[in-house]
Amino acid sequence: PQDIVAMQEIIWQVKPDIIIETGIAHGGSLIFYASMLELLGSEGYVLGIDVDIHAYNRVEIESHPMFKRITMLEGSSTDEFIVQRVRQRVRGKRRVLVVLDSNHTHEHVLSELQLYSPLVTKDSYLVVFDTVIEDMPADFFPDRPWGKGNNPKTAVHEFLRTTDRFTIDKEIESKLLITVAPDGYLKCIKD
Repeated sequence: PQDIVAMQEIIWQVKPDIIIETGIAHGGSLIFYASMLELLGSEGYVLGIDVDIHAYNRVEIESHPMFKRITMLEGSSTDEFIVQRVRQRVRGKRRVLVVLDSNHTHEHVLSELQLYSPLVTKDSYLVVFDTVIEDMPADFFPDRPWGKGNNPKTAVHEFLRTTDRFTIDKEIESKLLITVAPDGYLKCIKD
């Protein structure tokens, strides 16, 4: 729940023209982000990407009043066709916010970081969720391909060694008693 408040603060501060989220699942965060944009009275919208948008979830998202601010793309967030479509949608946008919350393996998240970080505008954010996986017991995710040593946080740390455009926003994190995204709130500090 505290991450929701952090995202609310970030959206209020950035006032993004577009929020890109990889990983839709049931669509709750898409609706939350769209609701925040609605409250701001902005023209902004949310672009959600998922490798498999289940029919039931699609129906529920499309029937929600906030769907007017949501666009969904079905396909892998690292597929070149999807990435090109996203790039077309951000062309001309002044404030772009990106949230990564799909496949949590190191390789996949690192690829997303490399593909989507150029889209993030100065003073906006690249938020990587579920970095907490690195801090969990080694056997906590026995049925998943990710775990200790292979997760979003390891990808973030590798990514940060290759760029000076982003920094971990410790101010945001210092407000959170509990977070699924330690070291995951990356602020863009350069064009």
